[in-house]
Amino acid sequence: MEKKIKELLEKNTSNVIVKEDIKKKLASGKKLRIKLGVDPTSPDLHLGHAVVLRKIREFQELGHKIVFIIGDFTAMIGDPSGRVSARPPLKKSEVEANMKGYLKQAGVIIDLKKTEILYNSSWLKKLNGEKIFEILGLVSVNQLLEREDFNSRFKAHHSIRMHELLYPIMQAYDSAVIKADIECGGTDQLFNLLMGRQLMERLGMKPQDILTVPLLEGLDGEKKMSKSFGNYIGLTDKPNEMFGKVMSLKDRMTEKYFRLLTSLTQVEIEKIMKLSALEAKERLAFEIVEIYHGPQKAKEARNYFDMTFRKKRLPEVAESFSYRAGESLGGILKKAGYVSSNSDFRRLIRAGAIEANQEIVKDSNWTPEGEIKVRVGKKKFLKIIPK
Repeated sequence: MEKKIKELLEKNTSNVIVKEDIKKKLASGKKLRIKLGVDPTSPDLHLGHAVVLRKIREFQELGHKIVFIIGDFTAMIGDPSGRVSARPPLKKSEVEANMKGYLKQAGVIIDLKKTEILYNSSWLKKLNGEKIFEILGLVSVNQLLEREDFNSRFKAHHSIRMHELLYPIMQAYDSAVIKADIECGGTDQLFNLLMGRQLMERLGMKPQDILTVPLLEGLDGEKKMSKSFGNYIGLTDKPNEMFGKVMSLKDRMTEKYFRLLTSLTQVEIEKIMKLSALEAKERLAFEIVEIYHGPQKAKEARNYFDMTFRKKRLPEVAESFSYRAGESLGGILKKAGYVSSNSDFRRLIRAGAIEANQEIVKDSNWTPEGEIKVRVGKKKFLKIIPK
């Protein structure tokens, strides 16, 4: 047990506050309440979320209770963490649409049957003016402006909206409501998590301890993984797409991805990293696809990548889509979901990134005839068939 606790607190962690208190709690035999909150600001969870989900699974495997909070109320406020300008608040309908698949996606990593699932709208929307003033009276503006992103915006005379100031307070109140023993999150959430600890203490409660995990940079190797940056790998991406995305990762990120996203030991990782950059990344892609889709799908994805990218052949099996005579290729791809808009299609045409039967399409008004295999970008293939 001592070895497992040491690994839980030291492997792939950034901040552990207060470490000795957490050690005592874990060694006491008491079943702890481990909080993780996720705002449904987009419909997909990705490998960046997987880092903290894998960490709370370690608590779950030790017999502790995960309290998974879907921030359907706080998502409408908008988390200002790391933002240089105000995040546009989401409508209720947008939040509801985004969160539909969250549990299924999280369930790929954690055991939902052993997880307490809550929505923070169930208590936050019930707060009346009196209670809100009571909570706000526990926090000073000075404290909020100590936050790095708020502070830099304040000094630069950039707008800080009142709803943004409320976000860390509402998120902190979640911890008090569920009586969290430990809250987990990414390093960008440290201010919010500390606010929860402070608010609990000022409400006369035993303050939660905190454990943060490193942020995972996206495929660009620069910004944190995020759908809004277009640099993400979704937990529900198809095997071939997932494998291809990992292979497009910057070489310098391979070791970090191994460490944060797989169960390989440091010795195993170091051995793999002695291979060529391409071989190491291919092993990483296989490991990640195997985790989310199983060994057979990982083998198939590796073969698919080898055939289509190394040997430059079109895949024998590709998704099919029927089209009517006279439809333009741009309209077909838009209907099939392979381009997001007409401007997206034209951008790809200008970049020479669309092929029809292995010939680059240069005319954005081109109209296909007959059965054609289309390549969109490097990783997407579609067989279009006339009706």
